Amino acid sequence: MERGEATTRVVVLGSTGSIGRSALDVIGADGPARLRAHGLSAHTNWKRLADQARSTAPRFVAVGGDGAVAEAREALRGTGVEVLSGRDGVIRMVQDPETDRVLDAIVGAAGLEGAWAALEAGKTVALANKETLVVAGPLVMDLARKRGADLLPVDSEHSAIFQALKSGGPREVKRVILTSSGGPFRGKTRRELQDVTPEMALKHPTWSMGPKITIDSATLMNKALEVIEARWLFDLAPEQIEVVIHPESTIHSMVEFVDGSVVAQLSPPDMRLPIQYALTYPDRHPCPGPRLDLTKPSALHFEPPDRETFPALDLAYEVMRKGGTAGAALNAANEVAVGRFLGGEIGFLDIPAACRAALDDHEYDPCPTLDRLWKVDAAARLEVQRWKP
Repeated sequence: MERGEATTRVVVLGSTGSIGRSALDVIGADGPARLRAHGLSAHTNWKRLADQARSTAPRFVAVGGDGAVAEAREALRGTGVEVLSGRDGVIRMVQDPETDRVLDAIVGAAGLEGAWAALEAGKTVALANKETLVVAGPLVMDLARKRGADLLPVDSEHSAIFQALKSGGPREVKRVILTSSGGPFRGKTRRELQDVTPEMALKHPTWSMGPKITIDSATLMNKALEVIEARWLFDLAPEQIEVVIHPESTIHSMVEFVDGSVVAQLSPPDMRLPIQYALTYPDRHPCPGPRLDLTKPSALHFEPPDRETFPALDLAYEVMRKGGTAGAALNAANEVAVGRFLGGEIGFLDIPAACRAALDDHEYDPCPTLDRLWKVDAAARLEVQRWKP
């Protein structure tokens, strides 16, 4: 750490999940002089949250549910860690005057509230929650501009694009190319996917993630949501965004410039690198993750996505072109459909079909308020909960 360099105090929303745990690994490796956990949040996993708080000594933690709050307070008695409750606790942590950066790693649309509150307070937000921009991209980006807040990408694909874009100006960008591993069913036909079980879909070939994101990767909905996120995050036209299947997950994304140059970011498939870059940007420091060894024999492969077998990408491009409430309807429908698939209520191929139905049937509004987006979210969830194949 350079002489006089200030400590960055970080609030990690969703600290007990996969991204949150990786973030604490980064903070532990880089701190406490440079990075320090200032606040942690979990939905109901108070036991893991308490363990994390004992090892990182944040100022406070927030947990949902009265029972979980009481348990966490008892577990952390005498530690000096303040235990806060639910939504109000999250808002207090992210807007605390001593908070420097907020890592939003909450899964699903629930992550929007924390990001919104942090941006309202002018905080730098490291965004690992793609649903924030899928649901409310224009409103979120407008809020960040008005408050002078920075929004930094954590998803490996968007971090790669963010880094590669520094090789040219906005008018020099021809297109961005998001890479996808293809998930566990790359090369399969729709007929072969008819009897897919949750256990089969949860076996991702290259990444270790939570169940919801892993299923999204299997359907390519994760890539669909990332495409929509990229549209708003980087102010791109839909036709400037493409997806390519890259099974090795070594190239995380690419940017092609008007002169034909293609700039790519490469690293092993480990989330600690993009997390650290978002927490220490604009500086770079040694990372606890693995290094890319180009001395070992290897090959990089690319192929176009099979959009007939995996129609989620077509839904994404439709949502990008329509804007308005379309993203909120698609995201809410997918969250419920994935939950129903994991619960054995619907089949794997029913997930995009349910999303298609919700997108078609929702009351579209081209210029919604945030309140209107939440109403669309609720209506789409109810429709997919009732939906039958």
